[in-house]
Amino acid sequence: METLSWCPIRLYDNPMADMIATRIKKMIIAIDGPAGAGKSTVAQKLARRLDLGYLDTGAMYRALTLKALRSHDALDDEDGLASLASAMDLHMEYAFRRRPPFRMIMDGEDVTAAIRSREVSAHVSQVSSLPGVRKEMVKKQRSLVAAGGMVVEGRDVGTVVFPKADVKIFLTASMKERAGRRYREMRKDGYDISLQTIKQEMIRRDHKDSTRKHNPLVRAPDANLVDTTGESISRVVGKLIYLVKEQAAAGEAR
Repeated sequence: METLSWCPIRLYDNPMADMIATRIKKMIIAIDGPAGAGKSTVAQKLARRLDLGYLDTGAMYRALTLKALRSHDALDDEDGLASLASAMDLHMEYAFRRRPPFRMIMDGEDVTAAIRSREVSAHVSQVSSLPGVRKEMVKKQRSLVAAGGMVVEGRDVGTVVFPKADVKIFLTASMKERAGRRYREMRKDGYDISLQTIKQEMIRRDHKDSTRKHNPLVRAPDANLVDTTGESISRVVGKLIYLVKEQAAAGEAR
């Protein structure tokens, strides 16, 4: 089993190594899945291992939701929120040696912690379900990843945002494990909340995300299904690295 390291991964000791490494540097790796499946942790560590950029599309919708809540905008005003999304300045920073490694900067303010509040979590599905909002956000996401060399995570990156991504992953886990992970995260952040409440909120979020009319959370037909239940982060990351290697090697062989 490969172990986590800050160093970029050494791929193959053969004449194709440089070509494969070059190909990976241009790849778009799309990781989708429900809340609590481990997307953020796995995607960040995968980006670190492969020495690629990282983008959390869900954090972008959370930032917009935070902005709308602060300005008291109606969360069902599609045109108004789409305009807000178009005008807002979003900048993401990822530096694996820093804690936390990922930061979301909205209009010059670090909102990394604020976008994870319970209030934002309770309303982000409503905001992100609006077609006009998603249209504006997809524009931003595609612009940020235009040059490739990125690990992108979210709920529709492999089906809508980057349907031609080089590697597609759909991460999942049992509800018990997903709720437990989120519960531990929120308790660590100081929230006084019960495991049952977390589970109920997740069930509602899953339903909203998977049944929304526009860009629902679904597994792309060509996405690799990876169940993280009972798996360590290092083992999951190892599996994904294997998939990326195989895809890169197959591309060079063609």
